[in-house]
Amino acid sequence: MIENIYKLEDWRALKIPHTVKIGDESEPTKTLVIEFNKNRKVLSTREGFKTVKYVGNNSIPVPFWDKVHNYKDYEKQVLKKIVIDKKDIALLSTGANMDNLAVAKEEFDEFYTIAFTTAGAKFNAIRLGDEEADYIEKDFKTYKIVNGKLVEKEKVGTVNIILITNADLTDGAMARAIITITEAKTNAFQELNIKSTKYPELQATGTGTDNIIVVKGFGKKADYTGGHTKLGEMIAKCVKKSVKEALIKQDELTNI
Repeated sequence: MIENIYKLEDWRALKIPHTVKIGDESEPTKTLVIEFNKNRKVLSTREGFKTVKYVGNNSIPVPFWDKVHNYKDYEKQVLKKIVIDKKDIALLSTGANMDNLAVAKEEFDEFYTIAFTTAGAKFNAIRLGDEEADYIEKDFKTYKIVNGKLVEKEKVGTVNIILITNADLTDGAMARAIITITEAKTNAFQELNIKSTKYPELQATGTGTDNIIVVKGFGKKADYTGGHTKLGEMIAKCVKKSVKEALIKQDELTNI
């Protein structure tokens, strides 16, 4: 049964249950779909700028984590299940359970910011700037580096953040929001004392496969979303809160 999880005047968020199949195996899963009454411009770290009717986040079932070798084929299957054309949606995928989704909202004056976050850090938490990479991309194929050799390997996302605001952000403000979101995510990792998976003596800054979608609105215009602005503060607060909640749910953190 489709679950309504959030609704405002001009958009709604749904969790859609369905199945996905690889070979002869079929597994149940859920996809978060946020539907707008009017197309919105978004900035996705997967697809860049796009004008869409929907944004979403799909949960890859645990038994399929090591079996999604062709993500484009997997994505086509998901889009068919939720009955949405690729051109109409900015979609993310994650290994986290969609039932561990966290939602946080901030409001000030006439503005709002809302973050929809899934997060898990047990398997690929990383401290960027201090670790060697595990993967290399060539002509849109991802290879894992094993003992200096390349092995074809698909990756699974672990921290996905969809940030929606009613502010009419410029392209620059949307891009700057990604910095604000990333800093707030790292803040959450620090407060929860998440360590690097490969080097547990290091404080993690995130995971190696995080993604973000920023969705602008039709309200008052804004061209900056840095930390000194109220919009920047609101973005950071709702992201930090949702990332912490999602990590606690997904990774079953108890020592906090």
